[in-house]
Amino acid sequence: MSDIDETRPPAPRDEEANRFSRRMRRYAQVSTGVSGTAARLAGNALFGFSLDRDKNAQQLAKALGGMKGPIMKVAQLLSTIPDALPPEYAAELSQLQSQAPPMGWPFVKRRMAAELGPDWQERFAEFSREAVASASLGQVHKARSHEGEALACKLQYPDMQSYVQADLNQFRWLLRIHKQMDPAIDTSEIAAELEARLYEELDYDLEARHTKLYGLIFDGDDLIEVPKVYDSLTTKRLLSLSWMQGTPLMHYKAHPQEDRNQMARAMFRAWWYPFSHYGAIHGDPHLGNYTIFEQDGRPAGINLLDYGCIRTFAPRFVEGVINLYRGLLHDDRDLIVHAYETWGFVGLSYEVIEILNIWARFIYGPLLDDRTRRIAEGVSPGQYGRREAFTVHKALQEKGPVRVPREFVFMDRAAIGLGGVFLHLDAEMNFHRLFNETIQDFDIDEVGARQKETFEQAGVPLPVHGGEGTMVV
Repeated sequence: MSDIDETRPPAPRDEEANRFSRRMRRYAQVSTGVSGTAARLAGNALFGFSLDRDKNAQQLAKALGGMKGPIMKVAQLLSTIPDALPPEYAAELSQLQSQAPPMGWPFVKRRMAAELGPDWQERFAEFSREAVASASLGQVHKARSHEGEALACKLQYPDMQSYVQADLNQFRWLLRIHKQMDPAIDTSEIAAELEARLYEELDYDLEARHTKLYGLIFDGDDLIEVPKVYDSLTTKRLLSLSWMQGTPLMHYKAHPQEDRNQMARAMFRAWWYPFSHYGAIHGDPHLGNYTIFEQDGRPAGINLLDYGCIRTFAPRFVEGVINLYRGLLHDDRDLIVHAYETWGFVGLSYEVIEILNIWARFIYGPLLDDRTRRIAEGVSPGQYGRREAFTVHKALQEKGPVRVPREFVFMDRAAIGLGGVFLHLDAEMNFHRLFNETIQDFDIDEVGARQKETFEQAGVPLPVHGGEGTMVV
């Protein structure tokens, strides 16, 4: 299987659907930063020259630093997936910021007219000419409905359908060179998973349905607030949500320990409860996707923002995650092996299982430890998980390869991202008790029935376990 399926038709088929001329211009725009770096790596490897990875990584990050579009999103995602890139590249790309200069008012007027019609301004009581936020795929404008409700209107940049294919194909070169330099890692399925998720992120109608899904999951919850979707003002490239008033999470770093713990508890619930009860995770847990709402001047809970990267799982996969936890907790080797087999691992030797358990004990470590603690000691948020990934990588070079289900790409990434947020907050909690409270009533049949009912109500497709591909580590 190739890293990127170039034959895949982008959706939707409209005036912006994967135009060849747009792709060619985009190739030229990013080739210096990506293909140029890949060519240098290939030439050095081919002719035996010394490889200055730090310098090449810095040049790549510099080339990508001011770009809009999927290339920035891909760079950020790859930097957080253990072993997707050499560590020098991951470290540089992890520092890229998602902010990009917003498009001006002429673009906004054209896009809004294309999405809502020429009389679009009459649909709002107010609509800000200036964007209040801008990121890799779109920008946000604040608006007000005729009923007086504050709105956040996310508007997608032009030609993103074409840019996705162009940008992913560019990054394929870097991934392939890494594979040649380090054959213990096959990145093809990482690229395939990124492709699938990026195409989903371009579909704002799907993001609206994912937002509704989380609204149903957390309806009436005291810790989690989810924005309301305004269907009449939402299309595939325009998403209109209720404006969520809140304070950035990092403003509370100097607050008392209990305040920071309260925010960490809310984030723990926002991630583990949907997964254990509905088979869904918020796959992009970085600091910008949360704000804090207060009660009586104290942080009370989180506004959960941005539903463009929701990963869903069949109940059987969820059961495997819980079985592995219980197998590690009780040192039950049969249950551990059963959990891996549930996910689709085959032919695992004793040595490979022990190697996989190194990573599993790292991910589950705070959940296995029945005491109040930090998520990790002596580790910076940007380095969380990298030492363990390196250890597993080296061990599998000798004992592998092993096929790892593709679902783990975002499962691991999200878990690492969540741990990084806990490190930023310097939270101290009994993660073991929080987790066991979350899974104590787990029943796979009940999860299946609950998932079917809620997903159908939100209009979200049910996930299928397996059959999406695997990656070789």
